[in-house]
Amino acid sequence: MDGARTVTSSMPKGVWNRRVLAWAFYDWANSAFALSVLAVLFPLFLGAYWSAGDPESVVTSRLAWVNAAASAVICLLAPVFGTIADAGGYRKRFLFVLALLGAASTALLGAVGEGGWLAACTLFLLASLGYYGSTIFYDSLIVDVTESRNYSFVSSLGFSIGYLGGAVLLALHVVMLTNPPAFGFASASDVIRFAFVSVGIWWAGFALPLLFFVHERKRPAAGPDGSVVRRAYRELRSTMRRVGQYRNVVIFLAAYCLYIGGVFTVISMAANYGQRLGFGQQDLVTAFLVTNFAGFPATLLYGMLGQKLGAKAGIYLAIVVYVVTAALAVFMSEVWHFYAMAIVVGCVQGGIQSLSRSLYAALIPPEQPGEFFGFYNTLTKFAHVIGLSLVGITTGLSTEPSALLFTLLPLFIIGGLLLTAVKERPAATP
Repeated sequence: MDGARTVTSSMPKGVWNRRVLAWAFYDWANSAFALSVLAVLFPLFLGAYWSAGDPESVVTSRLAWVNAAASAVICLLAPVFGTIADAGGYRKRFLFVLALLGAASTALLGAVGEGGWLAACTLFLLASLGYYGSTIFYDSLIVDVTESRNYSFVSSLGFSIGYLGGAVLLALHVVMLTNPPAFGFASASDVIRFAFVSVGIWWAGFALPLLFFVHERKRPAAGPDGSVVRRAYRELRSTMRRVGQYRNVVIFLAAYCLYIGGVFTVISMAANYGQRLGFGQQDLVTAFLVTNFAGFPATLLYGMLGQKLGAKAGIYLAIVVYVVTAALAVFMSEVWHFYAMAIVVGCVQGGIQSLSRSLYAALIPPEQPGEFFGFYNTLTKFAHVIGLSLVGITTGLSTEPSALLFTLLPLFIIGGLLLTAVKERPAATP
């Protein structure tokens, strides 16, 4: 009993309410797409079904280009989405339009027949835009569901619930794939087609609590001309200048761009690295599950750590873990090594993302969360491109899988050093 009281007393007060939980459950909703579709099912089905018979290099090119296209479009639209949201308090409205676009496009993937790679890539592009775009508005709504002193815990709560939700649905899909007839399916292909539909329904259904229970604070409407779009583009032109007025924010974003580029490269390339070492497909898929199940409690504990010691301390710890893991992965040779790496990375992967979001929320001016988070998401996608581009260059220079790991180390180390110059305090003034 004493232990239970200690744990409860260590949690921040005033966060266990309907508003916070409804906000956090949108992460549960869209993480099903991030894990089941983006990371696992779409890449596998693109090669085995929609591009059946095509050369592997062609399939890889299609997958790379559709992901690059989604990142490029979001890089262009994120600041616009943010300034439109701030112009008239439209964040919830935009979130749901984009979420429905993503959920519907994902569900329609289940109807694409064999050889229909072009239709599949088009739907996947739309689904990705819905996923990445809605996240901009979801992130910025944190300022409406809790106070700044609770950002670290609430942000981590969202990520941890997301990890659990994504893992639960993917685990169900994996069980179905092991024995399709037991679930009424004729083949594994039928299971995967059903999986796309189920992710779409899951995404749309679990987004509803946010719609009903999160109330966005009213903000000033557009200027005298009444054109939200024109105002958005005027704001877009000044976003860089406005962000530059906050030295703390600029330094943080420079550090974030580097270390989060390393994080996303690990997420994107972990399965490929395992394949190059000769590990089986079932082991790699299971590793994704292990990562997410480990990430659920670990990310929640990370939020408590950030609440007590500060977000920077938690980010530093994660950076150290990534550096040590990347260095040790050079010697990886057995599949159990890969599982161990998945568990370790799962313990910090959500934490470093959630605490980065909460630290940024505490640094930016509170009256412009949409615009600043639009820029934040733009930089996040740009960081993703940086990390993967470095991997591409390294791959062209060396055929050794371990060379990829040495590419990541400077991103984490330099990013961590820059982070030391960030003052961890609310910055209402430049």
